[in-house]
Amino acid sequence: MKIPSARYGLAFVVNVALPALAYRLTLGRFGVVDALIASAVPLIAWMIFDVVRFRHFDALSAIVLAGIALSLMVLLSGAARWMGEAREPAVSGVIGMLFLLSLFLERPLVYYLARSTLSRETQGRETEFDSQWHTRPPLARAIRMMTAVWGAGLVGENLARLWITLALSEPDAGRFSTWVRYLVYGGLTLWTIFYRHRYLKRPQA
Repeated sequence: MKIPSARYGLAFVVNVALPALAYRLTLGRFGVVDALIASAVPLIAWMIFDVVRFRHFDALSAIVLAGIALSLMVLLSGAARWMGEAREPAVSGVIGMLFLLSLFLERPLVYYLARSTLSRETQGRETEFDSQWHTRPPLARAIRMMTAVWGAGLVGENLARLWITLALSEPDAGRFSTWVRYLVYGGLTLWTIFYRHRYLKRPQA
């Protein structure tokens, strides 16, 4: 069961690089709210293209987009007044907690992300993946490991950005907080590529 590394590279560009670039180009001129909206544009465009072209729903893009949407909801709500500068990082940590909590389920979140990627590759591959989930314990352990690492990484990113927003003043806080976010996302993506490559080399894989 192979997921081409090119897919992870494309996932990095669509879900990390392009949103980060859009955010950076918009922040200085229009502010945080408009910058967040701009960062969501590449995700929405990719999801529409994916549905129209491949009849496929990209779960990873949906998760990143949900994090942006939650951040916008809090920024635009009355809660932003009492949450202060910590409001946006606090919301982004919800995604990491969902990853960790999903470890208690029969199939964690990374299972569905991997299945989503495979369904785009070739029709019917998701059925094969479902079967291997039950018959290949090393695969299930690898999926759970990736879920745990992504969950811990996102929660750690949330805590780091929370500290930055409380310890620094604008515009430094916003700038450092944003780059911590995308550095963590990029690091998690590179780790996933490395871990997948090592897993595929194991005899039991």
